[in-house]
Amino acid sequence: MSEPGAFTAITRGVRVTVRTFYLVDQSDPEEGRYVWAYRVRIGNEGRETVQLLKRTWHITDALGRTQHVHGDGVVGEQPVLEPGEVFEYTSGTPLATPSGFMQGRYHMITTASGEPFDVEIPAFSLDSPHGRGALN
Repeated sequence: MSEPGAFTAITRGVRVTVRTFYLVDQSDPEEGRYVWAYRVRIGNEGRETVQLLKRTWHITDALGRTQHVHGDGVVGEQPVLEPGEVFEYTSGTPLATPSGFMQGRYHMITTASGEPFDVEIPAFSLDSPHGRGALN
């Protein structure tokens, strides 16, 4: 089931849902700093226990400049998800433009076999009230 205002992708029974929030208090448009938080929910809807080992993000600003971010786990953790379990975390990103988008992959394994697989993080938009055509 999808949530209104959320971006969702399912890969091999792992559902990734993302919601974004523009952080007015941390942004400074006059200085070209726009900041968003994003809340990610990772749910194991499959039949095998899986573990998230690494992440890869592609963060693109309104000028088409893309930053690639690779790292271990998420928020300092490498969660293990048994069937039916959910892991949620919040993180954030700054941009030099009033809008952009992010997408990526979680690099996971099936714990029983050690088989690696990638889970899609859906592309999601980063929109601020300072973007062209935004309504207040």
